[in-house]
Amino acid sequence: MIGLGLAKVNGRSMEPTLHTGDRLLVLRGARPKLGRMAIVKLPPDDQGMPRPLAVKRVTMVDPADPSRYWVEADNQGAQGVVDSWTLGTSLPRDDIKGRVLFRLPQRLPLVALLLGTFLGPLRQRLPLASLVRGRR
Repeated sequence: MIGLGLAKVNGRSMEPTLHTGDRLLVLRGARPKLGRMAIVKLPPDDQGMPRPLAVKRVTMVDPADPSRYWVEADNQGAQGVVDSWTLGTSLPRDDIKGRVLFRLPQRLPLVALLLGTFLGPLRQRLPLASLVRGRR
């Protein structure tokens, strides 16, 4: 299902591109594009606990399986980064939940008002408690 959503960044793994508190307009269900950021579902942690949805950059199609994508953090030096490098694997297409269209301006209430007015039922918040694990 394709639709628009809003997400809020929490963490440092996508710095300097994105910072904690940045708001993103996301096209849910959109096909991944190489080089673009996406909202992804990461596999459970070592204890089997689910991780929150995260923002990562889609960097390549898995050569062994074209239905899977390699995703990376922009800031590999951030503490607790989880991406294809640290997981040692690509993600299936179904775990790419949406494509980031753009970052919304921090201080532009008119944009928020217009989004709420014109998008109406299309605007749904992604259930993002935290976009990047390990940043508290």
